[in-house]
Parts: sequence; C-alpha cells; structure tokens
Amino acid sequence: MNRSAPIAMAVVMTALAAATPVQAAPRTSSAITWQPCPDYSDDALSMMVPPDRRDRFEQLLHRLECGTIGVPLDHGKPRGRQITVALTRLPATDRAHRLGGIALNPGGPGGSGYLMPVQLMTMGTADGLNDRYDLIGFDPRGVGYSTSVNCPDGPDAPDTLGPVTKEAARQRYAAQVRDTNACGRSDPAFLSRLTTADVARDLDRIRAGLGERKLNLLGVSWGTWLGVVHRDLFPGTVGRMFLDSVAIPDFSVVAFQDGRAAAAERNARRMTAWIAERDDRFGLGDTPERVQATIITLSTDYDTNPRRFTDLPIALDGSFIAVAMIQDASIWPVAAQVLKESREATGPAAPPTVKEVVSPPDSPEPPAEPPADLPEQSNRTMNRAAFCNEDPSRLGFDAAWKAFQRRLKVNPLTGRAQDFNAGCAGWPLPVQTVRLRPGKSSLVLSGHRFETPSPYEWTLDTKAAVGGHVYTVDDDVHGSVLQVPACSDDVITYFHTGTVDDGCAGVPVPTESGPGTEARGEDLNGTGTVPGGFRYPRS
Repeated sequence: MNRSAPIAMAVVMTALAAATPVQAAPRTSSAITWQPCPDYSDDALSMMVPPDRRDRFEQLLHRLECGTIGVPLDHGKPRGRQITVALTRLPATDRAHRLGGIALNPGGPGGSGYLMPVQLMTMGTADGLNDRYDLIGFDPRGVGYSTSVNCPDGPDAPDTLGPVTKEAARQRYAAQVRDTNACGRSDPAFLSRLTTADVARDLDRIRAGLGERKLNLLGVSWGTWLGVVHRDLFPGTVGRMFLDSVAIPDFSVVAFQDGRAAAAERNARRMTAWIAERDDRFGLGDTPERVQATIITLSTDYDTNPRRFTDLPIALDGSFIAVAMIQDASIWPVAAQVLKESREATGPAAPPTVKEVVSPPDSPEPPAEPPADLPEQSNRTMNRAAFCNEDPSRLGFDAAWKAFQRRLKVNPLTGRAQDFNAGCAGWPLPVQTVRLRPGKSSLVLSGHRFETPSPYEWTLDTKAAVGGHVYTVDDDVHGSVLQVPACSDDVITYFHTGTVDDGCAGVPVPTESGPGTEARGEDLNGTGTVPGGFRYPRS
C-alpha cells in the first residue's frame, strides 16, 4: 500500500454512486462475444498462484469461458461512446440441477474479478458453490481487460521520521491536490463515469447477455457497496445476494477514515487484553491498562528517538509500534513479540522478529519487469476515480489537518499507523451520490464484529438503510467468510436454499504466545494464499 497516496488502496474500499432506478437493462444490444481465454506463461502463473495449488488452478482455467460485452460509457446516452467490459464464466458442474449464475466481486474499488471464479475454487473452502451455479467473474470498467485509463502515479511523499509536521503536511497536500486535479482532467468523460452505479448498470448488461432472468451476487468489501447499489437500481432482476465485510453506506472520505481509525483502536484495546493475559511471556503489563500505557510510552520514545539498526534498511519510529497494534488477531503472537523486542532492543543489530517483519529473509526480489501477460490485479486510477466521484467532503488543508490531528489524539495506540493525505481534494469532477431505499429481495449482510477495514457498525447501518439479514462473524479478519469452512458452508447453503443462520465463529484468536505464529488467508484480489503476519513499511 502506498501510504502517501491520496486514496489508500486496499482489497477493500467503498463508495457512493449516482443512480436512477430502473427495472432492467436498456433495450440496446447486450450480446456477449465469447473468445478463447488468455494463455498465461509459466512466469505469470508463478506469480498468480502458489506452487501447491497450481495444478488445481490450471485445471479450472481449462474450464473457464471468457468473453466481452459492449456497454455505453454513459448509460444515459445508450447510443453514445461504447466501452468494453471483460467477463468470465465457470460453468456449474451439475448442469442437470443448475440454479443460475453468481456474479463475484472481490472489492476495491478497482479490484479485478476476472479470475475470481478460478481463485475462489482454488481455495478449496467453497467448492460446493460451483456445483449448481455458474460463477461469473468480470473486470469492472476501468480495470484489467476492460476499457481503462491510467493516470501517472503521483510523487511519493518524502520519507520522514516522527510525526509529520504541519508544514510538511501542507506541502504534501499541495502536491497531492495538483496530482489529483491533473488526473481528473486527463480524461474527464471517461473518469466521470467510473462510479458504482455505472458498474452496477454494466453488471445488469452482463446478466442480460448471459440470458439470466435474475443474477445472484457474492461481493466482498467494496463489492458489498456494488451489491446494494445494484439491488437498488435493479430490484426486478437481482436474485440472492451475500455481502461480506459490508462497506459504509453513507460515504465520505472523512467518515470512511474516522470509522476505520476508531475500529482499529477498539481492536488494539482488545489486543492489549490478550497481551496482558500473557504477561509472563511478553512483559508488557499484567492488565490491559498497563499494556496500553507501555505501548503509548514506547511509541512516543520511538518517535523521539528513532531506532537505527545496522542490519535494517530503514529507521523505525512510532509508526512501527502503531503498525504492530493494528494487526488481526491471528497475528497477535508475532506482533506482541515485536513489541517486546522493540522495548528491550539495545542494538546495534535488530532483534530477530523485528528484523523478520522489516526485512523478511524469504521475500523474493520482484522482477525488474513483470511478465507481459500478468493480469492486472487492481487499478489505482479506477480506485481514485470511484472514490473521488462519490466523495462529498474534499476537504481544504486546514480541515484535513484538523481531522488528521483529531484522529491521532483519540486513537493513541494506533493513530500513528495512518499518514496524512489530501483525500479527494482537487478532484475536478462533480460529486455523484445516491440515497438508498429499502429493498425486498433476498440479502445477507455479513459483518465481522471486530474488524477494521469494514467496521461492524457499517453492517448495521446498511441494514437500517436497505433491509436484509445480518450475519455476524465473530472475528476481526476482513472478508474471512470464504476462508473458513464453517462459514463458507453457510454461504453455499444460502445460495442453494435461500436460508442462513445468524453467523459463524470466523478465524479464531490464537492461544499461542510465542513468535512465529502465522495465519494464512486468501487474497481474492490477487493470487491465492498469502502469508499472514505484518510487514513494515506497509507501502
């Protein structure tokens, strides 16, 4: 993640969109052009999937069907400029009992869903989903194999140690505003149509092209916002919908950042209770309050006296301590060991676990140039445009600085994990928003009780706005429903029967207290299994 980017990229983000309710796709053509799927090189495949899952991945690729569909750039002008949306279909294996199609979206905005059917089935925890359903992947407009544009990356903020000063923040703000404005003006006709509502309209074109009377949807993170907008726009053509890690329903960059920051601090306090129960191992305090005091003192000390270890490429300040505090529970044993070592370190070499998270010994060197056929996993320009087209805040510097300082003050354990940025200030295109209405179609809103990227209260707020059934996951791992067999079984049951219970346990909190514990999760916005454990810096 580029910590200095105007909008933080993640598998996971949310937005608002302009919408005019309609019942079905316009009557212009919705024909899909089917064509051979890409034939990926060994170099590309080695970067797309772990070695132990490659055979399964390639078997599924051979079953995959690939196509494109033409859609209007502006659905309000159906005979105007046309663009292309790329899609895939993994046909149901039990054709005699087929129930329909499920469109998949991994989040973003800007995440590629083109290979998501293959990625999902490669995980091995949701195989039953493809028995009676075709799985439909697609690259949203602006992403991957679909029509896209790319603004040049803006300059990274200069590296600084300790909290950013107001003057440095002002300079960063000005540079980011210039970059954001230039991006928005580079192709305003196209960029202004990168909204959630436009993607939802494209999705209904896909439904019509597939010949489906109704299309079901499984979305994660921003994919949940796509889901509720799609349901609002096309109430007559949506089927069952399961949305995991529900996005904020009343979006602005300020509310988005505030919500995430507060959730991170809450989960960090939960972590301090876990550490306090293991004081004999970590020595950071025998009550949550004492652990919190230790962490705040340690972070302040690292900001005042950044640590420079002879075997690390960077110096460590208080942001390093804060990053340790924002880890998911599955990483707490490693994070707590990092905190212990950071407190006890005397140098000149870095302690072993600190060194491992800053300079992992097994991290492969990235290739000088990625393989030419490596598919795009996310598009930064689509991310920025979808965010900024739908952000009503666009703060000036003084307001942005005040909001940043407030987050630092009210989140003493984790505030330093964030960095100052200009958000959508400078975006030159009009704000596009929507007011959601209650719907009647089947909807499951899956919220994770302790997670940070999509705080649990956003699930409840979304239910209040649109209805649906709340499914509570008792963990802090973003989008984990598809990773945990007991939870993914509920997802499969829901799509097969239309019924679901009230939740699942999710990813358990570890009982181990030593270093080296590693969780394994699934990167549906990427290539499969990725190692758990935090890395620093996060960019």
